[in-house]
Amino acid sequence: MKPIALDQASRPVTAFRDEHGVPQIHADDWRDVLYGLGYMHALDRGTQLLFARSVANGSAAADIANQEELVETDQFLRRVGLHLNLESEVELLDAGTREQLQSYCGGVNDGLQAMGRTWPMWATNFERSDWTPESVLLIGKLLSFGGLAVGQMQNERILIELIHAGASGEALEELFQHRIDGVDLEIIRQLRMSNQLSDEALELLTDLPRLAGSNAWAVAPHRTQNGSALLASDPHLEVNRLPAIWYEAVLNWGDAQYVMGATLPGCPLFAVARTNRLAWGVTYMKGDTIDYFVEDCRQGGESGWQYRRGEQWRDFRVRRESIGRKGADDKEVAFYENELGVLDADPNDLGEGYQLTLEWTGNAEGNGKAIQAWLDVVRCGETSTAMSIVKKCPQPTLCWVFADIDGHIGLQGCGRFPIRGGGQTGLAPAPAWVESNHWNGWISSDLLPSIYDPECGFVATANEEINQPDGPMFVTQTLPDYRKRRADERLAQLDSATLQDMQALQYDLVSLQARDLLEVFLPHLDDGELKQALTDWDCSYGPDSHEATLFLRLYRNVVVQILGSQHGLGFRRMLYLCSRAGYSVMVLSAADRILAQAESLWWRGADKGELIRAAAAEIDVKAAEPWSAMNTFHFTDRFFGNHRVGRVLGYNSRQYAMPGCHATLFQGHVLQTAKRESTFAPSYHLVTELSQDEVWTNLPGGPSENRFSKYYKTDVSRWLAGEYKRLTPHRPDDETP
Repeated sequence: MKPIALDQASRPVTAFRDEHGVPQIHADDWRDVLYGLGYMHALDRGTQLLFARSVANGSAAADIANQEELVETDQFLRRVGLHLNLESEVELLDAGTREQLQSYCGGVNDGLQAMGRTWPMWATNFERSDWTPESVLLIGKLLSFGGLAVGQMQNERILIELIHAGASGEALEELFQHRIDGVDLEIIRQLRMSNQLSDEALELLTDLPRLAGSNAWAVAPHRTQNGSALLASDPHLEVNRLPAIWYEAVLNWGDAQYVMGATLPGCPLFAVARTNRLAWGVTYMKGDTIDYFVEDCRQGGESGWQYRRGEQWRDFRVRRESIGRKGADDKEVAFYENELGVLDADPNDLGEGYQLTLEWTGNAEGNGKAIQAWLDVVRCGETSTAMSIVKKCPQPTLCWVFADIDGHIGLQGCGRFPIRGGGQTGLAPAPAWVESNHWNGWISSDLLPSIYDPECGFVATANEEINQPDGPMFVTQTLPDYRKRRADERLAQLDSATLQDMQALQYDLVSLQARDLLEVFLPHLDDGELKQALTDWDCSYGPDSHEATLFLRLYRNVVVQILGSQHGLGFRRMLYLCSRAGYSVMVLSAADRILAQAESLWWRGADKGELIRAAAAEIDVKAAEPWSAMNTFHFTDRFFGNHRVGRVLGYNSRQYAMPGCHATLFQGHVLQTAKRESTFAPSYHLVTELSQDEVWTNLPGGPSENRFSKYYKTDVSRWLAGEYKRLTPHRPDDETP
């Protein structure tokens, strides 16, 4: 343990680093250790949290650099309005929560003074300002929006584009499990739409703090070797950009109280962690809390543009803002709003006719109270109480998994979901001029998924659909359940589970997608090398597997053959979607279900077996490369990796093989574009046994954002190798560090 100098500290707090660089923060009082956490966030990740706030605030082009993708992102996030009403949201918090946020922010500000100006700040001439409770709520909204809205928006835009492309309405209804039944496709085909965000802007958004994937499970004592509950959790997001999104820390206070795990710089929250009595992890529920509506727009009125309700025309409100650009004139923009939200584009650019309005529950009053739930969980000691706390958390939409020292386990959903009118599901845009289609309050939190001490002895969640047959449709996308089913399968086989079993399961590479679809494909394949290789394959996406590459090629060819026909989605469009599993998982999971059917509108009477054989005929078995050649990535720096200075100074690593795929528990997905390499994989691993005051962890990074610090990538080799380090709280009566 090495002491950390807290030269600017104004509260009684001390800190030390363990051998891995993870800070241990000590104080007598909870608010003081929150102050210490803020101080360390600033000291080790000051640039990261300040730059994230600029992006969330829609001021990145003014604060950081006048780059086209930053201007585009600023305008996009200003339109959504993450920066609006933050002061009033802080006022809605109870006094205790505000005091905790003020303590944390005081630590951030003192830590920023101690940190000084970092190289990225110096290079961009960045001028910092104080961190405030409003800053915390803004980062929280970014966490919710980046993980929820961007992904949901992408999928709803994909659906709209498929409708625009002229695909059969009946075939689309079958593809999306009748979730667009009754939708007026002709209205959608007449939509005037803005262009999608550029690849650069979309990729920048995917690099922001978010909870877009994840696995989590807990095992009851009667199914473990040592007779105490086990919990494992691994949130998934982009992993190849250093520093890592998450920041590990251990807080010690009072009478041997502690919390340790993954924190988010800029917020006093522990996303995956444990205390003396309770452990938790979260997965993204992928709940639909954002909707497009179709507005009938015309010029006129005091604001210049009007929208229709029934046969009446009303004026849009206009919100005018300036997008700053470093070293250049501001860009003046106007956003047109009504009671349903904000127009997706400037109507002056699109002209009169049907346009899209966007509404998101995250902008509703009271959503800032989400931070209160995160803080309260740390002070909670029982699974049942923790479940009741998080059930009321308004954002983001999550499935929480808990285990406590008394052996209780549970799963609880959270999030604020709209009651949709007119029989709408929310997946496709509804006509806004029909007021019965509008939102009408919120679904009761009592209807959210909730499991406590199940008979089977374990709970698991992995972004699967959680809709119940007779309950609300919380998830409108079609989502795969491959990872959830694999976790359930393995946990059911472990009647005496250990920490090592949990660690092995987090690195499991077996794809149930491959297992399921090979049952469909193999009977139709001609005897030969391809059929024999896939028959003998264990469906594991290990780096040395040639069969994983063969299956991927067969799968893509089959999907393009069946869904990419002229009367379908089109060859080029389907090939694009097949190459971007993390982007288009809604379409691909729907396609997987269609492929398993005996009959479908998608092959319109053609012989499915012949289509599969035609897809297989295009594959050269001898030319198949190992999965390590297909799924590779580089570590790079979050601030300088794509710039010449980053390449010259060694910010970019050698090439690494990424194990797994989107359907394996180790969700190793790599997306190569013309200008950027993106990844989607476990960004933090935590396993804990509740009877021991310890957690076993690794992450693709380290504590520091400084490329030249020995703590910049301390865990990278451990993460790659599937090895874990032990974290344990430093007790006040331990030997002096």
